[in-house]
Amino acid sequence: MDALSAEVVALLGRITDRYIREYETAAARHGITPQQAKALLALEEPLPMRRVAERVGVEPSNITGIVDRLQTRGLVERQADPTDRRIKLIATTDAGKSAAADLRGHLRFASDPLVALTEPQRRALRDLLHLMAES
Repeated sequence: MDALSAEVVALLGRITDRYIREYETAAARHGITPQQAKALLALEEPLPMRRVAERVGVEPSNITGIVDRLQTRGLVERQADPTDRRIKLIATTDAGKSAAADLRGHLRFASDPLVALTEPQRRALRDLLHLMAES
C-alpha cells in the first residue's frame, strides 16, 4: 500500500473510531449498548420490529433481544398496530423519549459526521465510497 492510501485508510479508521466511541459514551450514560441507543433513536414514531431492525442495520432476529432489553429498562413498549393487531409496534415511553433526547445531545459528531462538508463534497465522497465498495 502506498503512503497516500495508508493515510486515507488511517483517516477512515479514525472517523469510524470517533463515531463508535461517541455512541459508546452516550449509551453508557444510560446503561445501554450502542445498538440499543441506535434502536431508541430510530423510534421517532412507533414502528414494527422489522422497520426498527432496518433502521439500526441489524438482522430482524437480533432486534428482539435489543428491544427486550430496552423494554426491561422501561424505555420502550410494545403496542398492537391499530390497523393490524397481529403486528406489534415498538414505541418509546416517556423515559425513552427523555433518554433519546439526551443521546441526541451527546452525539455531536455521530449525529452528522459530514457537517463540515459542502453538498458537492458529500456527493463526491459518496461517489468515491461507492467505487471503493464495489471494487
